[in-house]
Amino acid sequence: MQALNFNNIHKFSFDDLKILMDINSGSIHVIDETTWDYLERLEALAGNWQEAEASLADRYDAATLKSVKAELEQLIANNSLFTEDIDPSSYQPQINGLVKALCLHVAHDCNLRCGYCFAGTGPFGGKRALMTQEVGERAIDFLLTASQNRKHVEVDFFGGEPLLNFAVVKELVEYGKRKAEKMGKIIKFTVTTNGVLLNEDIQEFLNANDMSVVLSLDGRREINDRMRPFANGQGSYDMIKDKMIDFANSRNQKNYYLRGTFTRHNLDFANDVKHLAELGFKEISVEPVVADAKYDYAFKEEDLPVLKEQYEELTRYYWDAYKNGRGFNFFHFNIDLNHGPCLPKRLSGCGAGHEYLAVSPEGDLYPCHQFVGREQYKIGNVYNGLERKEVAREFLNSHVLNKEECRSCWARYYCSGGCHANNLNYGGSLLEPYAFGCELQRKRLECAIYLQVKKALWNSEG
Repeated sequence: MQALNFNNIHKFSFDDLKILMDINSGSIHVIDETTWDYLERLEALAGNWQEAEASLADRYDAATLKSVKAELEQLIANNSLFTEDIDPSSYQPQINGLVKALCLHVAHDCNLRCGYCFAGTGPFGGKRALMTQEVGERAIDFLLTASQNRKHVEVDFFGGEPLLNFAVVKELVEYGKRKAEKMGKIIKFTVTTNGVLLNEDIQEFLNANDMSVVLSLDGRREINDRMRPFANGQGSYDMIKDKMIDFANSRNQKNYYLRGTFTRHNLDFANDVKHLAELGFKEISVEPVVADAKYDYAFKEEDLPVLKEQYEELTRYYWDAYKNGRGFNFFHFNIDLNHGPCLPKRLSGCGAGHEYLAVSPEGDLYPCHQFVGREQYKIGNVYNGLERKEVAREFLNSHVLNKEECRSCWARYYCSGGCHANNLNYGGSLLEPYAFGCELQRKRLECAIYLQVKKALWNSEG
């Protein structure tokens, strides 16, 4: 029998379930206490089956132990347990110039002054500016050409606050649809907005054009208003909350996300998710802030136990809501255990720097929205295309198999090595993962896997 590499499995318990995961195949197994103990002994005894079985003889009868061994051996034979690692040399991605999605920074300006804004309240370290229609059209032309034979492409209108430039957004949607149709392609448009300017006309346009929408709201009034005020210090919650509820209901609670950020000021962030769910929102994403330690809202290492407990509390709340007909989607709990991303996607993640690019108001191309304004990462522009392919190559090669710390992490094929910007800013390089974020990611994934298993068991029982 093959040697057992215990770095290739992960097991954890959550409330009523013990779960075993094969990292390379993605297979998930619900196990009992006997199997759990057997695997514990196997690992402690370097994979020696005979010694593991003997060490448990005082706790379990021989027939039970032989049955557990037979089941584990069958899983191994079926390549759903202790499967071998992917050989890093077998994955050699090549730059092919294929671009699938653009993030158009149509507004480097904002009507809010969010305390944690990585865009410097709008201008990304530069001047406040709006993208012209001409630059936007060239960006769409670039995408339609660079997407090569790919039929479906994506455009995200971003800022700052993109609705400050809504007239141009409207023109670009109409232009993009028209050009895409001529080329036999389909563009999916998204807009990320703080909701301040959301009105009936804009709502009607977004719905009529089937645009995905990301709405920014952090949670409870006092939490939202502390970090998301207007320039005069006034909070934004009372102005935007009802607009967002009306908007979500206008599209039957579909094709949108309510996206919030939690900070050290609300370590009890599960209460903010509950607040949003109880307002009636069905699509919720609340993310941990990533910030320099000098800021009072930045997390500290000592916060990790509390944050993990909050994810557990949220998991129990989510499950209670689901089984009692009050279910909602929480972004970090939405994983597919049966038909997840293809292998290249699991290895390279979001595709920033090659398949996904951001466009500044001037038309410059960057690896993603978090790199806009950083000249050393400028790849080219919408007029001349990708001029610095070495930057694209650096991002393409920053896949999970090239990240040493990721190779022994059980979550590597779910997070794909983490966010490039966070790794660079807080890990030290594109190849060094942001350790604090890794801790939270692993906890979220355990919660997500548990919930998906619970759903499968619940649904199978009718």
